Order: sequence, then structure tokens, then C-alpha cells
Amino acid sequence: MSTTERAGRKEWIALGVLALPLLLVSMDVSVLYFAVPYISADLGVNATEQLWIFDIYGFVLAGLLITMGSLGDRIGRRRLLIFGAIAFGLASVVAAYAQNPEQLIAARAVLGIGGATLMPSTLALIRNMFHDAGQRQKAIAFWSAVMMGGISLGPVFGGFLLEHFWWGSVFLANIPAMILLLILAPILLPEFKAPTGGRFDLLGSVLSLAAVLPIIWGIKELAAHGTASLPVVAIVAGLIVGVLFVQRQRTAAYPMIELAMFRNRAFSGSLAANTIGMVALVGNAIFMTQYLQLVQGLSPLKAALWSLAPSVVVGGAAPLATTLAKRFDRAYVTGGAFLLAAGGFAVLTQVRVESSLAVILTGAGLLAAGLVMVMSLVTEAIVGSVTPERAGSASAVMETCSEFGGALGIAVLGSIGTAAYRADLPANAIAPLREGLPSATAAATHLPGPAAEALLATARHAFTHSLNTISVVGAALLVTTAVITTLTLRRTTPLAAPTTSPADPKLTPANH
Repeated sequence: MSTTERAGRKEWIALGVLALPLLLVSMDVSVLYFAVPYISADLGVNATEQLWIFDIYGFVLAGLLITMGSLGDRIGRRRLLIFGAIAFGLASVVAAYAQNPEQLIAARAVLGIGGATLMPSTLALIRNMFHDAGQRQKAIAFWSAVMMGGISLGPVFGGFLLEHFWWGSVFLANIPAMILLLILAPILLPEFKAPTGGRFDLLGSVLSLAAVLPIIWGIKELAAHGTASLPVVAIVAGLIVGVLFVQRQRTAAYPMIELAMFRNRAFSGSLAANTIGMVALVGNAIFMTQYLQLVQGLSPLKAALWSLAPSVVVGGAAPLATTLAKRFDRAYVTGGAFLLAAGGFAVLTQVRVESSLAVILTGAGLLAAGLVMVMSLVTEAIVGSVTPERAGSASAVMETCSEFGGALGIAVLGSIGTAAYRADLPANAIAPLREGLPSATAAATHLPGPAAEALLATARHAFTHSLNTISVVGAALLVTTAVITTLTLRRTTPLAAPTTSPADPKLTPANH
């Protein structure tokens, strides 16, 4: 397909249709933040069940992305999108009316399956609809903004619904959008599948799931509970299975992932940049949320609303990145975006307990704007560096790396922040104070006024110190990544066609 073929009105309207599942899937990551206390009271959820309600969605989503990306390449991306929308809608109904924690956990798992079909399908279909490089850049910038917006809107949307309805409403809100998608998708979205996809690699699918799940689980467990033998064993086991998965892809007649993609610097370099961006974004979000609620004393809903303030800056970041990439080498634009995000971390090093909201919101805004620019550029590079036949699997690899990046952000920056927090405490600090700011805040409610104020002051100063510390680390990480990314991606084009597999001789690179 020649890049001179430009998308028309139908394709741009179809892009809006694709935004529906993307928005809901990204919102479902965070929409439960406010609902858990209501769910716990209604269903009698214990602490372990609460963790599974939160985590099962992300675990299943991450574990099945590669499988679903490959499946979409074979059976058709629109068809997989429709199947995913049906599963997502039905699971939302079951979750809304769950009668016990087990039902809700199972429904969240099915939501994860639906999400795994929807995420790579939306991005792969954009690759099929927008063959012109300039139009595709704009479409992917929109895709990136919607995804980031959904993550930010999740807590606000959930808080609004819970003020007016019961907790099941956060799930039922998915239904109208899924119905609209089911009506419009067959009309507006093109069907696309690889002409010679071959047999589905069931063994490769099992190996990918067995590799991703233990690693994600182990990283999250280490972040939540510190060093322990079982999470370490899980990570090692996942890495071993990951090696087996790679070997399977080398030898399979019809592999799920074309390993030749990774020899393309535009693909592999952009993939690494996207992963580091997610490390910074998710790692900082945990600290920002606690600062707004527990240091500034804002209610959860007010904290969520204030956290939307940086969106004013972020909204123009992706289009700006697209515009700059037309005039300059995208390697320099990507490197500059990382430096902008590092500047956000630099501002956050100046946050104090008594600081105004303007300081942390400015820092968070610069960080988010820079990282949205990065993700818009690298997403376009990843999708544009493969043929349309491989767009589904390439998108799935990118989304899987994003999940790894988010988990690493919580684990690595979270661990550094915890160490800095405890280092700032007096030697005789009581146990709740050492556990962290949330535990100290809870303990303060049971103390008399002066003692509570002293405890909170100590915890807040220590937490702010930890925020400053992870900001220094984050700034250093992003500056280093800016240099490496610029050197790696110089003079690469996202439209360089990858080498096709000998097993698929009919899959020729798109004519760009």
C-alpha cells in the first residue's frame, strides 16, 4: 500500500470509534481506586481478596497481550475487537452484580481477557487505516492521548459515579460504549488479517503466558512486601520460560512474534524508550497521589481532580511531538521530550511539605507532557517499522513492555522511595511510622492532638524527602535515556520495512 493513499473522513470517524474501547480499557486500570471500600463493605472482602480484585485484571491483560496480538493477525483484527467487546461488556455486567468476592475476581479476570484483545487490535487497525505517514502520526498521537487520558480519568469518573450510584455503576458504565462499538465497528472499521498467518502457535501462547505472569507478579510482590524468596523464584522461573519462548519463536513454522523485528533499531530502540517512559510515569504517580491526599490533606476525589490539572499541558503534547517530528529527526525530538520530562522531575525535587499545589502540579505537568510526547513518537515508530501484517504482534509486544515498565516503576522507584523515607526517620520511630505515610496517618487518628500532629509532621517530612529522592533518580534516568535514545534512533525511519520470516514468504514489506 503506497503512502500516497490518504485516509478520508470514514477513517477519521473510525478512529473515534477505536477510542471507545481504548478509553475504557485504560480507565479500568484505575477506576476501582474509590470503589474498593464500598465493595469491601458490601461483599465482605478480606485483604487478600482485595489485592486480587485490583491485580487480576492487570495480570491477565499483561499475560495475554502477545497471544491476542498474534491471534488478531490470524483471525482478523476487527473480528477480535468485536469478540473482545462482547467479553468486556458481559464481564462488566457480571462484575456489577457480583454476589461474592470470587465472582468479582473471576469477572475482573474476564475483563482482563477482553482488554488484552482490545488494546493491540486498536493500534493494529490504525496501522491498517492510515498508510500515509503524516496521517498515521496524528492518529497515533490521538491514540496516545486517549490512553493517557483514560488512566487519569479513571479515579475521577469512579469517584463521580460513587457519589450518585452504587459501586456496580463503575462497571455498568462500560456497557453503552461497548454497545456503540458493536454497532459501529462492522460499518466503519476495515477487516484485516495476515494473508499467510499459518497455524496458531498454541505452545508459544502457553509459554508467553507462563513467562509474563510470574515476572509481573514477582515484581509487584517485591514492591509491596520487600525482598522474599517466592517472588524472586517466580521472576527467575519467568525469565527461564521467557528464554524457552524466544527459542520457540526461532524454530516455529509460524511464530507469534517475528524476532527479525528486534533487529530494526527504530523498533527495538523505541520499545526500550517506551518501557523507560512507563517506569517514570507509573513510579511517580504513586508518590504524587499520596502527596496530594496525605500531605496536602485533599480528599480522594479532590486529589483526583487536581491531578487532572496537568492535562491542560499534556493535551497539546502529542500533537506538538508530531509537528516537530515533521521538521526534525525524531531521535532529537524524542531525546528533547525525555529532557522535558526530566525537567519535571527536577521541579519535583523542590517540593516541600508546605509547598503550594502549583509546585507539584507544574512538575507533574512537565513530566507527563514530556512522556506523552515520547510515547506518541515511539508508538508511531514501533507500528510504522513493521508491515501491516505484523502490526498486531508488534503492538502487543509494545503493550507488554509497557506493563513491565509500569511494574518496574512501582518496584524500583517505590523501593528507593521507601528506603529514603525510612532513612529520614528517627531511630526510635514506632512501627506504623516506619511502615509508611498511610500507616502513620491511620495511627495518628488514635492519638491525642499534640502526639498526632508530631507523628504526622515526621511522616510527612520523611515522605516528602522520599519524593525528592525518587525525583533525583528519575531525572538522572531520563537524562541518561535521552542521550542513549538520541544516539540509537538517529537516522532511523519508522517506515523501514522489517525482514520477513522464511516461513512466511508471501509476507512482503509494505511499499512505502
